[in-house]
Amino acid sequence: MIPIFFLLLLSSFCSADDQLTQAKPLAHGGMLISESGDFALGFISPTSSNKSFYLGIWYHSLPGPRTVVWIANRDNPIINPSSMMLKVTNNSRMVLSDSEGRIIWMAGSNATSGAAGAYAVLLNSGNFVLRSSGNQDIWLSFDHPSDTILPNMRFLVSYKAQIVTRLVAWKGPDDPSSGDFSCSGDPRSPDLQLVTLNKARLYCRIIVWDGVSVSGRTLLTNTSSTLYQTVVNSGDEFSYTFAVSNNSPFMRIMLDYTGKFKALGWDNHSMSWTLINEHPNSACDLYASCGPFGYCDFTKAIPTCQCFDGFEPVDSSNSFKGCQRKEALKCRKQSHFTSFPGMKVPDMFLHIRNRNFDDCAAECINNCSCTGYAYANLSSGGAMADPSRYLLWSGELIDAQKRTVGENLYLRLANPDSLLSKNTEFPCFSYEDILSGTFFFLIPTCLDVEVLAKFTRAHWKVEMKLLSKGLLRVLGKV
Repeated sequence: MIPIFFLLLLSSFCSADDQLTQAKPLAHGGMLISESGDFALGFISPTSSNKSFYLGIWYHSLPGPRTVVWIANRDNPIINPSSMMLKVTNNSRMVLSDSEGRIIWMAGSNATSGAAGAYAVLLNSGNFVLRSSGNQDIWLSFDHPSDTILPNMRFLVSYKAQIVTRLVAWKGPDDPSSGDFSCSGDPRSPDLQLVTLNKARLYCRIIVWDGVSVSGRTLLTNTSSTLYQTVVNSGDEFSYTFAVSNNSPFMRIMLDYTGKFKALGWDNHSMSWTLINEHPNSACDLYASCGPFGYCDFTKAIPTCQCFDGFEPVDSSNSFKGCQRKEALKCRKQSHFTSFPGMKVPDMFLHIRNRNFDDCAAECINNCSCTGYAYANLSSGGAMADPSRYLLWSGELIDAQKRTVGENLYLRLANPDSLLSKNTEFPCFSYEDILSGTFFFLIPTCLDVEVLAKFTRAHWKVEMKLLSKGLLRVLGKV
């Protein structure tokens, strides 16, 4: 009978560790396995040809094909796997090299020398971390994602540290090299929205935030799990994180090779990944697909392109060409603002800080080039330095959407009362005639619009535009 101590000794050599040290590099065929057994790190070949190998992290405890969540050398594959070696150097770096000393991938400290004792560990979260001998984090794979966001990973934009997290999709289902689609903070306004690019072209806007310094919401709740989203905006740094409740099935967010941003959860019954949500999920969800002054209406069973009130399709046979004004826009007293609730605000906005609602409205009203504005009061939402967020638009509105939950968008429209200013002569009535009631028994043929507005506001509390339409009906003009 084999002695028990020998079996224990043998098992210690056969079992995989979660750490990489200077004395214990990782070669082809070896693996690091997190303490929980959920994740593994090693050398993989996603293709059946086994011609290209990569250093990657995958779900170790799930059955079936490997679900890879991180790749180190995605654009520099290894051709000869028998020669590759991942090791920790004495200057606090991790280096992946071949037998000839060619460096394939490297990460860690920029110092030319470092203290001995640095090591790397694969955590239960799937984060691969390089640490100093004093357990200080030097480098984290969570700060350098490939195409996947895992729970508690920060999607970070830091102005001070000049860090911008960026997801880059695989080129194909079996090709982890950098593809055409990428996702990051919008370079024009990285603290307010996430965008997906197809190469250098905007493909879709994923999220537009209101600018609250700390906000959170529940994205999914069912009998087995809850998915939370947290956004932190400190001014110098912006981050997005999602987390799941304890004992939840595995969940991940990824940008796939077709450009879809997907939230996926593991189903223990079907033993497969199930789709929780994806974006874009319709043709009119793509960037600017409904054209200028058009919006995608997601409150309908089938999302469709619509025109804002006061606009009509440019081409009635093609709703994707956008919309045009029914009445030419005139400034100030000959225009007014209409509120459109539940909107995902359009793109191409100017972000102005430290304004209250009245200041925002006045600023847009007095600026003839302002076509719309949106205002968010953040004082009750954890705002730090700036208790408000004011967005202003000039010119065309692009890429708006209507959803069940959204913001109020205030859009400048031509005042319908301008229809009264025709070059037609009619007998006129005085303000006193109107007050005496004579107005209602005579056919009015000329009217001072300013006096009528004053009269309706002070006495009848009727909107001027409704009264104007009534006059036009009497005149037979509508």
